[in-house]
Amino acid sequence: MSKRIESDFLGEKELPQDVYYGIQTLRALENFHITGIPLMVEPIFVKSLGYVKKAAAMANRDLGVLDKNIAGFIIRACDRVINGEFDNQFLSDLIQGGAGTSVNMNANEVIANVALEMMGKEKGDYDYCHPNNHVNCSQSTNDAYPTAFRIALILKLNVYKDVLGDLSLAFNTKGEEFKDVLKMGRTQLQDAVPMSLGDEFHAFAINLHEELSRVEDSKRLISEINMGATAIGTRVNAPHGYAELVTEYLREVTGLDLVLAENLIEATNDAGAYVQLSGVLKRTAVKVSKICNDLRLLSSGPRTGLHEINLPAMQPGSSIMPGKVNPVIPEVVNQTAYYVIGADLTVTMAAEAGQLQLNVMEPVISFALFTAITYMTNACRTLKEKCILGITANAEHTKQMVMNSIGIVTQLNPILGYEKCALIAREALESGKSVHELVVKEKQLITQQKWDEIYTFENMIRPQFIQ
Repeated sequence: MSKRIESDFLGEKELPQDVYYGIQTLRALENFHITGIPLMVEPIFVKSLGYVKKAAAMANRDLGVLDKNIAGFIIRACDRVINGEFDNQFLSDLIQGGAGTSVNMNANEVIANVALEMMGKEKGDYDYCHPNNHVNCSQSTNDAYPTAFRIALILKLNVYKDVLGDLSLAFNTKGEEFKDVLKMGRTQLQDAVPMSLGDEFHAFAINLHEELSRVEDSKRLISEINMGATAIGTRVNAPHGYAELVTEYLREVTGLDLVLAENLIEATNDAGAYVQLSGVLKRTAVKVSKICNDLRLLSSGPRTGLHEINLPAMQPGSSIMPGKVNPVIPEVVNQTAYYVIGADLTVTMAAEAGQLQLNVMEPVISFALFTAITYMTNACRTLKEKCILGITANAEHTKQMVMNSIGIVTQLNPILGYEKCALIAREALESGKSVHELVVKEKQLITQQKWDEIYTFENMIRPQFIQ
């Protein structure tokens, strides 16, 4: 295999001639053995780096600081990166030192060498197209990396929002299907008052639908970029008007509503938008996990639990207990939520750890947010497709539990008063008799006609005040 020699101010390194990355990417490969997860695992991030470098080349060309011929080749190379042709050349670990310099240089080197190849030059012949002087012109890692990161977040959030919306819709559909299924509501795991299973599932749907607005709010914060800030926000090495022009080109090439930050120094060191987004992801994870807990409880049994609903049987549940089927889909979603909740703490600590004009911990923030969004997207999709759509109700069983429950005595409060109802409840509990048997047959506190008026299906799920 033929080799080439590249150099930087630390010395020389030998690389295979067929790779498109260069010496700084090679140093990153040697230095950062952390997650074992390379940049190419996040192709949306690679695409976003391509967008940033393309927009920068277009702005630099227009402002006369980059030769039009070289800019043209860089733009064409970026288009190929955006199309995913060179994803396998983006190999630096997602968690790294240097505030993302290795990621930025990985992009600069790949794009430069793709451009050189299209020029008919050898890879590494940087006199004609240089990773720093040309591809990174008017940029710093400190504005190129976070801008690409934010673009990638928005693109990933668009997918996540769609999947979360689909999950909410699936719960809503089940709510309609179960609207005539009577069941007992519970507080503190104890019988409370009747409701419909449909209302319970509608509540799940609304609970998740609320999160779509929070995601959209987070996207608006993430859409504020610091492109053109260069090193610390003073625009050093960038021509006049570059920040505004490159932002316009980024809006054009991405189709996203990106906005240049009002104060680039503030925007370069602040990670508040990441904290906000991470909190939204955590909030949704908590809600989804709580719903999964409820699904596991409602499906518990089948003979000795609540057994109000049946979850789709996905796999045998035990290596020793024949016939056992576990709620494996809610369980895996629970575990995903725990990861996302933990990732939020990582983002919080990393955002706080930035010093002075730059937050050098942004790579671990990107890792935490990328994985959290990806895992939540996968979990919501899995929950919908492999669990929610296949849930069935045990309507007769849930109705019997309601009518045998002591909790239904609550609806007699306006007629009999709290104290008398409490005595009836205690007697029912101690004797094993039903509320109906005690109130209507034995004590004749109300007539059967009155009982039938109070305990209709409609009045139990949407109670009217009856005296």
